[in-house]
Amino acid sequence: MDFYKKYGSSDSRREELIRKIEAAVNNLTLEELEALHYDMMTKNYIND
Repeated sequence: MDFYKKYGSSDSRREELIRKIEAAVNNLTLEELEALHYDMMTKNYIND
């Protein structure tokens, strides 16, 4: 199946994924958030 037929425009899919990720992050413990932060820093997704 074609991606755009299944998910619609890439912008709407992006927004859907952001909502899901934000909801999941809100349920993480401090330790899990620190691990995620470290992982994202080492992969240069964020810079402090």
